[in-house]
Amino acid sequence: MISLADLAALQNAHGDAWAAPVAPVVLDGPRGPAVIGDGPVTLMGCINLSRDSTYRESIATSPADAVRMGRIQVAQGAAIVDLGAESSTAAAARVSADDQVATLVPAVEGLAPETVVSVETYEPDVVRACLDAGARVLNMTGRQHEDEMLALAAEYDAAVVMCFGTTTNVREVADVPPDDDPVPALLDHFAPRLARARSLGVDKVVIDPGMGFYYGNLVEPMTRARHQARVLAQTFRLRPLGVPVCNALPHTYDIFGDEFRKAEGFYGTIAALGGAHLLRIHEVAHLRVVLRGLMELEVR
Repeated sequence: MISLADLAALQNAHGDAWAAPVAPVVLDGPRGPAVIGDGPVTLMGCINLSRDSTYRESIATSPADAVRMGRIQVAQGAAIVDLGAESSTAAAARVSADDQVATLVPAVEGLAPETVVSVETYEPDVVRACLDAGARVLNMTGRQHEDEMLALAAEYDAAVVMCFGTTTNVREVADVPPDDDPVPALLDHFAPRLARARSLGVDKVVIDPGMGFYYGNLVEPMTRARHQARVLAQTFRLRPLGVPVCNALPHTYDIFGDEFRKAEGFYGTIAALGGAHLLRIHEVAHLRVVLRGLMELEVR
């Protein structure tokens, strides 16, 4: 179980990492700046324009429906709305770049005047079309065209959510490092990628340890959940990289069953205590009040 003693042990072993400064990422938006950094956790709502998404409640059936859902998420407390046209689940259908553009661009154009829009993709043609349509964040889920996508982000002065990954894109199944301590591998993974992004002119980067993706060695549900919880609770250990951290929150149907929509609040508490700056979520209203509880209440 997770205990106060466990949290204290993490603090005692790695607490020095909290002293590392993190430069905030500030995004100009139609409702004012969205700030991702130390301070209140920022919420990124998630809308899927792929019907293959396993989180059925997040699926938009059309670009117009995505705009409607995005407006609701903004009203519920999301500072950013993330749009995707291809599910990252292993069995989902591949969606061509042209089809992604046809689906995403109208949704971006509809939402960009009202909020900061993020687009999840690993296709450069989709990146350019969506940034041109008004998206302000690239949620980059692939490595094959990384330099090209980073150059586009620099050209449009967009922020990048840099997701963990060792393959061409997240649809290519890989393994997470098997070490009992996942953080050193994450530090080693992101440091050179961040340096490369800066060399290409990208100065607004948030890193994502990739807890929302499928891995070949995390197929067993509870093994996956234990790994996810460890990473969420130890997010603060990534602070020496100097950039904010985004966590996509798990759902763990094997624990929550038909109450799975409560899972994000549970994992969001762990992530917030662990030092997350940005949470990519489906249940915006639930997370807003959970995080308010953490901000308003005291235990000593």
